[in-house]
Amino acid sequence: MSQILAVFLAERRTENSGSAVICCMEGSRPILVELQALVAPSKYGLPQRTTTGVDTKRIIMLLAVLEKRLGYHVGTMDVFVNAIGGMRIDETSADLGLIACIASSLRNKVIDPTALIVGEVGLGGELRSVSHIDSRLNEAEKMGFQKAIIPKGNRTAGSYKGRLSVINVSSAREALEAALV
Repeated sequence: MSQILAVFLAERRTENSGSAVICCMEGSRPILVELQALVAPSKYGLPQRTTTGVDTKRIIMLLAVLEKRLGYHVGTMDVFVNAIGGMRIDETSADLGLIACIASSLRNKVIDPTALIVGEVGLGGELRSVSHIDSRLNEAEKMGFQKAIIPKGNRTAGSYKGRLSVINVSSAREALEAALV
């Protein structure tokens, strides 16, 4: 099964900023998906918010968190976000990966390509636990990832005993510090 799911990561370029890998649940099956963001100064009066495979309203909310809580000046920037492989991402567990790839593109810093990033982001920039954390971590390990950045609330939630280095963080700010190389 992992070989089939590897298609979503097959052409991933790890040297580019603006790319993060998340793990979504499709029923009971974990699927790793690459998210990409491109952030650039707007040349027109109204900055664009263009998304493919991700809810535009969710992106607008996460941009407000980046601006207000984390000090990233995205208000005058065009922001383009894409879920690779035609996936439709509806889970809030993708929030942290979305924030990370947007911040990565804005700062032109690469996200650690061996890291999985999973977590729901609240309006205060805090992280909330996600369901099925053990399944997500096990799938990341099978796919060759070496670390996972997850909410601190998931620290004791599961029984994961694998080889991934798990970094528990309580805020989006801590997560970005851990993710950006």
